[in-house]
Amino acid sequence: MSTWSGTRRVRDRIGAACVAVACLLVPLGILATWAAFGLADTGRYVRTMAPLATDPAVREAVADAVGDEVVRELQTRAAGDAAVGPFVRDAVESFTRTDAFRTAWEAGNRALHDAVLHALRDDAPSAGPVTLDLAPVTAQVKQRLEADHMPYAHRIPVEHTEVPVVPAEEVAGLRQGYRLLDAAALWLPLTAVALAVTGVVAAVSRRRVLTAAGLGTALGGALLALAVAAGRRLTLGDLPDDVHRPAAGAVFDALTATLRTASWALLAVGAAVALICWLTGRPAFRRRRGTLPSPPTATPAPATPTSAPSGARGTARPAPHGLQSADGGSGQTGSR
Repeated sequence: MSTWSGTRRVRDRIGAACVAVACLLVPLGILATWAAFGLADTGRYVRTMAPLATDPAVREAVADAVGDEVVRELQTRAAGDAAVGPFVRDAVESFTRTDAFRTAWEAGNRALHDAVLHALRDDAPSAGPVTLDLAPVTAQVKQRLEADHMPYAHRIPVEHTEVPVVPAEEVAGLRQGYRLLDAAALWLPLTAVALAVTGVVAAVSRRRVLTAAGLGTALGGALLALAVAAGRRLTLGDLPDDVHRPAAGAVFDALTATLRTASWALLAVGAAVALICWLTGRPAFRRRRGTLPSPPTATPAPATPTSAPSGARGTARPAPHGLQSADGGSGQTGSR
């Protein structure tokens, strides 16, 4: 009996350890999968960023940045004429409401993502910063403006302008991080599932282990949601002062929308599993399902045999000692 009790404790501890590690790996696996397959897919990235072209904060940030750059260029060429600043900004802000701006926004994000992804996947040593060629973006905007019959749109020059987007000293670190996430996105989810199944199979008290797994999964989802919120706050707090924070917040929210959905899904699924296991383990539920033995009932006492009728000689009781039956007594008396 003691040997079985010791084996039971060992199996339960192994199951609990496997489930605990699995619950720890689940949010990490989701984070790695999101980074490796969500952010690294150009089409998905462009579809995620496309709605931001109509976001007021993003349009305001673009109007401020482009307007300031145009005014600075005009002031350099026109010897400091600052009166055109408000007009330029109004023109750029009006442009952000057109279809041509949405075309430029999608083309720019696609070109930016392709440039960064090519640098991360390239095995050759980095010889300089990651740059973005604006010629394809300009060509698409020019084509859109010409289709809208915009005056002088055909005179827009399409020049190859290289804009640095990632410094050269950061390329190597980003490349190693991308490769690590790419490997973790495959092995972390598989390891978590294998450990969870092993823990449930090895444990003797499987209902308790399943309840613990559900609670651990829900806790992992809650921690992932808190990590996303903390990351947003830290990211916006570390930005330079000249960066438009509402626009940066809109971009961060768009990129992490899938991550927030996954965290809430983990929380809901884990809580549901834990609740179901707890309810099915209650005595009232098991009695309703017929798994509990019914309470013992009193065994009825054996029935007392009734006296036979006087006419039934074969079942008559024997006469007490010294007494004779009527027939037997008369015969013995007569013989005396």
